[in-house]
Amino acid sequence: MANDIQAVKSAPTVAPSMGVTAGFSSAEGFELLQRMAHMFNTSTLVPQEFRGPDKFGNCVIALNMAQRLNADPLMVMQNLYIVYGNPAWSSKFLIAMFNQCGRYESIHYRETGKKGTDSQGVVAWAKEKSTGEVIEGPEVTISVAKAEGWFAKNGSKWKTMPDQMLRYRAAAWFIRTTAPELSMGLQTRDEAEDIGLRNITDEVDAARKEISRKANAEVFVPKKPAPAIQPGVKLTQEEIEARTVPAEPVKEAVPAKAKKAEPAQVQEELEGPGF
Repeated sequence: MANDIQAVKSAPTVAPSMGVTAGFSSAEGFELLQRMAHMFNTSTLVPQEFRGPDKFGNCVIALNMAQRLNADPLMVMQNLYIVYGNPAWSSKFLIAMFNQCGRYESIHYRETGKKGTDSQGVVAWAKEKSTGEVIEGPEVTISVAKAEGWFAKNGSKWKTMPDQMLRYRAAAWFIRTTAPELSMGLQTRDEAEDIGLRNITDEVDAARKEISRKANAEVFVPKKPAPAIQPGVKLTQEEIEARTVPAEPVKEAVPAKAKKAEPAQVQEELEGPGF
C-alpha cells in the first residue's frame, strides 16, 4: 500500500485540458482518482475510516461514490459510517440527497395513531415534480419497532426520542422504495445498528440454547471409588482383578536378520587370508 501511495505521488500530473474524468473507466481517470484520494487520505479533517496509508482504498471508493451521487466528496466521507463491518449512510445525509435530487419536492411527514402508544407512527411522503403525484412510503410505528427488537435494546434511542427515530426510519424506507439509486443499496446507520444488533442477539441466543441442549443431553453419574484395603483382609480373585490395571503387552524383540554375506566374502573365509 505504501508503494501505491508513493507511485501516486510520483505520477505525472494530468493536464486539465485533456478532459480526463476521475473514475475506473480509464487508466488516466483511475490515476487522477488516486491523486485526489491521496489529498483526502492525508487530511486530518476526514473521518478516521478514510485517513492513513491502510485506509487509502476506502478513500478511493468514497470518491467514486461521491462522483456517482454528484455530491461533495468530503460530505460523503463525513456521512459514511462502518457499522458491523458494513458501510451505512447517516439518515440526515440520505434525506438531504433526496431533497436535492431535483425530481421530487422535499420530504413531508404524516403522523398516524395516538402519540405515546404503540400505535404512534409516521408516514413519509413527497410530490413528484414532473407529474404532481403524491408518493407515500411505508408506515413505521412504535409497535413495529418493538416487534423488530429496535425498541428494547440497550441504549435505544427509540425510548428517548421516538418522534425523531420514527421520522428517520420512515424517510429511509420511503427513499429506498421510491428512489433506491440515491441510497446505492446501503442502509442508514440507525438501521444497520438495529438490524446488526438483532442478528448478534439471535446468534447468542441460539448458541446458548445449543450449549444448554448438549450439556443436559447425558446424565453424568460419578463412579464410586474402590474401598481401601483393610489390614488382614483377604481379597477374592474377582476383587484383585478389578483393582489390577492391565499392563500393556510387551512387544517381543524381533532378532535382526543376519546380513547375507557376499560371494567374495564367503570365498575369502573358506580359503583363508592366503599367506
